[in-house]
Amino acid sequence: MQWTICFSNKAKKQAQRLSERVLLVLRLLVQDLQSKGSTAGSRWPNYGKLKGKRKRDLRHCHLTKGKSTYVCCWEVIDKKQKIIEVYYVGTHEQAPY
Repeated sequence: MQWTICFSNKAKKQAQRLSERVLLVLRLLVQDLQSKGSTAGSRWPNYGKLKGKRKRDLRHCHLTKGKSTYVCCWEVIDKKQKIIEVYYVGTHEQAPY
């Protein structure tokens, strides 16, 4: 059974503003998350669980490297029903962690 990946309204708007190159990388990450689940990010650059967020399962990884580093942040909403919500896609400087 595949994981369901949904985007918060804010993340949808952020994704619409990405360049084609970064959007392509985001699509690859989403495909990985759908097929392998929340730990799929472990194969992505700078993957990690975000700590100190009150028992929420928050994770992130970098989509690109270099001068403009882009990141994706997601939350595992329900492990049994296999639901992940992407809540931020954008530059590293403005990431909510």
